[in-house]
Amino acid sequence: MQRVAIVGLGLIGGSIGLGLKQWSAQQSKENAQALEIIGFDTDLEQQHYAKKINAVDRAEWELGKAIREADIVIVATPVRAIKDSFTDIAPLLKSGAVVTDVGSTKAQVVAWAEEILPRTVSFVGGHPMAGKSMSIEGAEADLFKGASWCVCPSVRATDESVRNVLGMITAVGAEPYFVDPAEHDAYVAGVSHLPAVLSATLMNSLSSDRSWRDMKSLTAGGFRDMTRLSAGSPAMHRDIVLTNKDAVLRWVDAVQRDLASFRDAMTSDDETAEKEVNAFFERARDARAEWATQTTREGELLQGTEADLSKDGFGDQMGRMLFGGFMRKKHISDRVTTPKETNGKKPS
Repeated sequence: MQRVAIVGLGLIGGSIGLGLKQWSAQQSKENAQALEIIGFDTDLEQQHYAKKINAVDRAEWELGKAIREADIVIVATPVRAIKDSFTDIAPLLKSGAVVTDVGSTKAQVVAWAEEILPRTVSFVGGHPMAGKSMSIEGAEADLFKGASWCVCPSVRATDESVRNVLGMITAVGAEPYFVDPAEHDAYVAGVSHLPAVLSATLMNSLSSDRSWRDMKSLTAGGFRDMTRLSAGSPAMHRDIVLTNKDAVLRWVDAVQRDLASFRDAMTSDDETAEKEVNAFFERARDARAEWATQTTREGELLQGTEADLSKDGFGDQMGRMLFGGFMRKKHISDRVTTPKETNGKKPS
């Protein structure tokens, strides 16, 4: 039986525990467990809840008791707490143990591992591209099903340690994705960290306006979807962007350039504005359509965008709802009328 220790029992740590417990139960033969899941968290309420929902087999109050005999140690703490976590676990790890993490940035975490962890263990960095704005109360065994899980082995990681981490990733239903730590940070800064910054920016810009008191009664689905990420933990978002400054700033600059270009188009003469603003939205629509139609190896939509890909696009649906047939109605001069045939003959 392999022992797995999870340090940090929040949404991600709790969901990993649930996923591994589910897999272990499926693998068990003659009541013999494939895995033993041990949990540790500095918040005792988190530990109690993890045990209550069966995310761990047992929870330990002392870090040493949790990881001393562990074959795999998963550090599932906030990213800026990972360095301290490495320092705490370093003297307690058994020789040959595998350490992995779930941090949202990787270059700095891999550097910390190289600096702090003993040479007798292997570090394989990880980052599951899944989650939601909830604590362990939202943990679920299928949270990672079909999600990409970035894998960034350190230069000293053994082949066996990498296989162990890949096995864990597969057990919870995720898809391993090998990537260089610096490339990982550049990519996720755009697709994960920037959306959180933009969500918070929209919320801050509108809520600080004197009209917000009246305006907020008009908010609907679009505003709710755009600002969902701003409801997440401020400390979590702070730690993520501060451990990935250069990459985040690069994407902030890119957004500022696009907004400046959009503003220039809006202030042009009417004919130019109509053409350039339309092109602005067309580029976004086409890029999103290309992204939304990616498929998995099984042929399923990778991003779960089935609802977006109905016969008619959302824009057309909304337009017809507001304007009826006039949304698509052509100018009379654009129509071509052909005579209809009656009984196989053209009318005279």
